[in-house]
Amino acid sequence: ASALIALLKTPLALRLGASVVALAALALLIGVAGSFLTPAGNTFARISPASGFWLLIFAFTLLLADVLTRLNLSPQARVGVLVVAAAAIGLLLVSGSWNSLSILKEYFNRADSFWAEGSKHVTLALGSLAAAVIIGLPLGILCHRVEKLRAGVLNVLNIIQTIPSIALFGLLIAPLGWVASHVPGAAALGIRGIGTAPAFVALFLYSLLPVVANTVVGLAGVPRAANDAARGMGMTDRQRLFGVEFPLAFPVILTGIRIVLVQNIGLATIAALIGGGGFGVFVFQGVGQTAMDLVLLGAVPTVALAFAAAIILDAVIEMSASKRRVETA
Repeated sequence: ASALIALLKTPLALRLGASVVALAALALLIGVAGSFLTPAGNTFARISPASGFWLLIFAFTLLLADVLTRLNLSPQARVGVLVVAAAAIGLLLVSGSWNSLSILKEYFNRADSFWAEGSKHVTLALGSLAAAVIIGLPLGILCHRVEKLRAGVLNVLNIIQTIPSIALFGLLIAPLGWVASHVPGAAALGIRGIGTAPAFVALFLYSLLPVVANTVVGLAGVPRAANDAARGMGMTDRQRLFGVEFPLAFPVILTGIRIVLVQNIGLATIAALIGGGGFGVFVFQGVGQTAMDLVLLGAVPTVALAFAAAIILDAVIEMSASKRRVETA
């Protein structure tokens, strides 16, 4: 702890080097330790890092993140750092350096299930996001145009946002079960009280507020001069919307989409409680069996997906905002 505190007072270059070397050393040493501690020929032994290892990983990752933030890297450079980190982790996984660790043994025992649930997780997160964008963008534009409608819609969406996720999943079971029983063809489409349908609908409802609110804010922030110039050129309302207002509001709208994607990747974990699948299956199996490695098998890829999505979309937002500043200058 004292060494980490001392590092905070050193130059950025030294902090960057120390954090990268420390993380690389920890990644390599944990693999070596796992191989050394596993008895030869024993396929049942489980070797797991202790809490001290995870605390060190967390501390040096925070230190590295702080240094990269202070360096004020360009969007392309941040994505490049992400790619390098992903490549390094992938190389360690492919090389077999970590194969003796229990989390990898859990993966090998459930490889087919892991990729199947991962596919469900990503489909839930992206599918509900796509539905929210398709519905939320026109609704946001309408709320921007009609002031009386704006307050009512945003208030309803705010109320939905305050409902706990498990409670919302539960509230959707009865109505979707009724639809499956009474609407012809609904069950054939996969609509039922438990499973993917209530999880998808809940994530869609949670996604609407950031999309609608950011669309309203983004359109409201378009400079009056830009609209006046467009009117002076004889542009219709539709032409102004898609040719002037929407491009200028795009960075703000994209920020809402970024919030939704990161939020949905996390919330999709809860979908496993109602049979929706996803990485949450491993999390809740691990909790039920008091198997921390199984919990990590579901939690680590979820965190990694959310982290990667945030970095990539932050870069896209910053690049689109820079382009907007250049165009309006």
